[in-house]
Parts: sequence; structure tokens; C-alpha cells
Amino acid sequence: MRIDGRPNLRSCMTAAREGLRCERQNAFPSADVDILRAADWMFPNGMDHHTLMTGNRVVNDLFLKVVRQMGGSGTLPDGPPAVIPEATEEILDVCVVGAGPAGLASARAAAEATPGLRVALFDEQDAPGGSLHAEPGGTVRGAQMAEAAAKAGVRIHTSAAAIAFYAEDDDGVLAIITPAGLVRVKARRYVYATGAYDQNLPFRDNDRPGIVSARACGRLAFRYGVRPGVRVIVVGRSPYATTLAAGLRDARVETEIIDEDRERIVRARGVSAVRGIEVSASDSSDATTRVARADVVAVAALPAPASELPRQHGAAVTMDVERGGFVVMVNAASFASTVANVYACGDVTGYVGPGKALHQGATAGAAAAKGLA
Repeated sequence: MRIDGRPNLRSCMTAAREGLRCERQNAFPSADVDILRAADWMFPNGMDHHTLMTGNRVVNDLFLKVVRQMGGSGTLPDGPPAVIPEATEEILDVCVVGAGPAGLASARAAAEATPGLRVALFDEQDAPGGSLHAEPGGTVRGAQMAEAAAKAGVRIHTSAAAIAFYAEDDDGVLAIITPAGLVRVKARRYVYATGAYDQNLPFRDNDRPGIVSARACGRLAFRYGVRPGVRVIVVGRSPYATTLAAGLRDARVETEIIDEDRERIVRARGVSAVRGIEVSASDSSDATTRVARADVVAVAALPAPASELPRQHGAAVTMDVERGGFVVMVNAASFASTVANVYACGDVTGYVGPGKALHQGATAGAAAAKGLA
């Protein structure tokens, strides 16, 4: 959405505050009655702006504006550009990226292994906990883990997004964006606990409002206490599907799990919002389907490892479909990557879930601190 005059911001990742101004970005005249939805049937295979080029520059400029509007690319921010503050530098012994269960356990283990080390933990979210927020009671557990890490000497930075690693010199620099500006981090050792991205499933009309990732549904319910819907369908092979369904049922939300080994989703029902899904037997080749009614479809596909930063740092990755995608290759004993002084743990090494992530994080943190004075 366009938030406070700035385009292309994720409303689900922006904290609500007094005076916040949100505007739709690619729906006209409204989200319920959106004539720009015509792009779905005009360009069923995707819209390539090159196919709209003509020999007239004026017409081309007009088409470009239309394409940007239909595609939701947004417009430039209102008003003069903001003043960019000077970058600051931080020198650390151990830098941990990601404050989910693996990152929190790693940072604490590093600080406790060698007291006095300069250990800092960076996370883009507004509160530590990561995927724990999507589990019943997980927000409390995350806060307790963060408190324990802080007592051990870890400095925890939230709303701090690590955006890139630059090999500028022998040590390199990790660039982190914070509300106060850019921070250039140089550390003797790095631990990447960056987690994994939620994925959608390939079925027709899978972008209807009301189709959300399972962990997003869990955050709404278990962190914020928001009833996600009247009837929720959970679909996907991720082990989290059963965790979410059990938690929703305990909260008295009518919930159904679609077993993908027995049934597959054909398409979503609904226009301006999802009303249910059509499913058929997974081994069926005929057109026989059944309709499962719901106002929320929670997709629990296997998350894809967020391996970009370790890859920029030079760590080797390998494609493993059974573990979610491009996983960081690590030593099973210490979770050291293929690059000296770089470690990776948790879902970035292939989806493992919060329980195993805690163990991996503690092991990686202790190994990262070993030998540092």
C-alpha cells in the first residue's frame, strides 16, 4: 500500500499508529469494485509492458502509466526527499542476524560461552521471537528468551533489517537499516539465523483476499488475538499445519485441514474475497470436485530458506526441494558454513521448525564464540 505518501510498503509489516494514512495502490475505484482486475483476463499469462509499445512516444508514456497502475507499482513519494542521516559503524565479536528461536538461542549461547564478548542480535521485526509468534504462547516464550539473552550480555536491535553484505575489505561489512539510519557492522564471526519465507501453492485464483500464509494466520490469532475468520481451511505439507489447526480449534475457530496426499486444490472460490476452495482427489484425472466452504484459507506450504545474506557472504548453498529450496550448507556438528567465521542455523539450512531451531542455534552460537577472547 501507499503509507504516509510512500509507495510499495507492506501493510502487514507496518505498525499501526495514530495519524497513519493508508491508501490503496492498484485498485480503482475501490478494492471491492476494481475495474483494473480486467488485467487478469486480458493478460492471463502475465503482463509484459514491452507488448504495449508503439511508435509514438506520447502514447508509450500513457501506456507506461496504465501498466504501472494496473500492476500496482505505485508512484513516487510525496514531498521533498527525506534527509539521510550519516551511517554509523559497529564493531562486534559475534553478529547474529535473525531473532527467531535459532537466533535468540545462538546469541545467548555465544554470550554465555565467553563472557565479555561483544555480541549483538539484529532483526527486522518490531519484537524478537520470529516464528514463535505464530504458535500458541509463542510471543511470551520469545520475550522470555530475549530477556535471558539480554541478561547474558546480548544487545538486541529490533526494526533493524540486514540488507546486504559487502566484501569491501578483508573483513567485509554487513549493512543494516535501522530507524536511526544505516549501520555498518564489522564482526569477527557471523551467525545467520534468517529463517524462511512463507510460500503459496499453485492453484487457480490463489491471490484472492482471504488466502494467507499459515504463519500469518497464526500471528493474527496467537500474537494479536485477532479471530482470523469464521471458518478456516488449512492446506499444505508443512508440519506447522497441524500446530495452527490445533491452536485455532482451541480458540473455538471452526477449522478443517486438507490432506494434500489425498486431495489437491483445484481453484479458489470467490471474487472480491475467498469463499472456499474446490478440491479433488490427488490421484484423480477426472473433473469431479467438491467445494470446501471457508472465509480464510491458510496455506502451510514448506517455507523457502532466506539464504540471500549467507550467499552474499560466500557461503555455499544447495537446492533441496524436500527442505524448502536453496539451503545453506553447514557442518552438522557446529553449523559452520563453507566460509570461515560464518555460521548458519535454523530454517535457513532447511525447514526444521522452532524446536530443532533452538538446538541448532545454541550449538552454532557456542561454536561461533569458541576461541574468541
